Amino acid sequence: MPYSSTSSIRNNFKYDVFLSFRGEDTRSSFVDNHYYTLQQKNIHTYKDDEGIKKGKRISDELIRSIEESKFYIIIFSKNYASSSWCLDELMKIMKCHQTTEHTAYPIFYDVEPSEVRRHSRTVEEAFSKHKMEEASGKWREALKEAADLAGWELKNTTDGHEAKFIQKIVKELSLEL
Repeated sequence: MPYSSTSSIRNNFKYDVFLSFRGEDTRSSFVDNHYYTLQQKNIHTYKDDEGIKKGKRISDELIRSIEESKFYIIIFSKNYASSSWCLDELMKIMKCHQTTEHTAYPIFYDVEPSEVRRHSRTVEEAFSKHKMEEASGKWREALKEAADLAGWELKNTTDGHEAKFIQKIVKELSLEL
């Protein structure tokens, strides 16, 4: 990948990629491996435990990092929808995605796109605690909108082999830079 393509993005954005994920599901496994593979390819990536400065309000820092990222990789896992933090993050990502400057890509790590789109099975169970919250309707819309985007599904892409799956995603993303 020529460095000039990445540097032109960096002129307009602080980060090439923002990773959105449910930490308890994927942080120390899939996300960690994906993050380091992106870094090895010189793709400047924001991951919340790497990018938040001590002493800063987490929500302000995350919102700014989302706005300062060109691409978003949303890693849907079984418990993603259980986190109001993830759902608020997703709403901001989808709002930014509506502009021509930003692009969001979903990864369906251990859920199927239809589960996210229709809020069924594990996604429904994870989301159930939010039903009475004021933002639940907007969160549902953001989940459906993100699940309707072209993305990658682990079990259907490389027969579930995470390393190959990550390499494929990074290769495709590199072509966009």
